[in-house]
Amino acid sequence: MSICPKNKTSKARRDKRRANWKMSAPNLVRCSKCGELMMPHRVCKACGSYNKREIIAQD
Repeated sequence: MSICPKNKTSKARRDKRRANWKMSAPNLVRCSKCGELMMPHRVCKACGSYNKREIIAQD
């Protein structure tokens, strides 16, 4: 057996709790080597470098 709620929770009251569940835009920083926008702490997709060192060889 489960506990029954004493009163009905209205839709507005229920949805107020879910108001802060929205997604946020990802942080973007400039690559230190090429200046392209990228996500922090990841290899740059444009030049293949991380922390000013080439990780992925680009053609």
